[in-house]
Amino acid sequence: MNVVRGDANGTGLRVAIVVARFNEVVTTALLDGAVKALSHAGVADDGVTVVWVPGAFEIPAVAGRLAKTDVDAVVCLGAVIRGETAHFDLVANEAARGIADVTRTTGVPCIFEVLATEDLAQAQARAGGAHGNKGWEAAMAAIEMARLLKSMPEPAAR
Repeated sequence: MNVVRGDANGTGLRVAIVVARFNEVVTTALLDGAVKALSHAGVADDGVTVVWVPGAFEIPAVAGRLAKTDVDAVVCLGAVIRGETAHFDLVANEAARGIADVTRTTGVPCIFEVLATEDLAQAQARAGGAHGNKGWEAAMAAIEMARLLKSMPEPAAR
């Protein structure tokens, strides 16, 4: 049996973070957690690129552009908080679909951490509050996935 796992060693990795400005009180906390996690794991300061976008809907376009550069992983951070209209569902769904498409089309792991919560309190609880910091978790997942994919053989041409 072959077992393949990534690890949490960020040394030598290049990680981009795309963070939405909308709901900035939440996304700044997510970004702080992600940056701290990358540093903790050994990613050098100059190995981290942070790109701010207006909102969660804009994350996939920038993640796609970054995935075509020399990054090993992209962390996507945002916060969509339910309001009175269906806008919440549209933005959250399209952000998720777009980020997943970038991973599938480029082979670069793009970690989805766009919080979709009922209210600000729930978002804050996941951005350094009672539920931890999902930005930290996303950064660690990015490192693990980058290491995992690097350890696997390239797919054969068909």
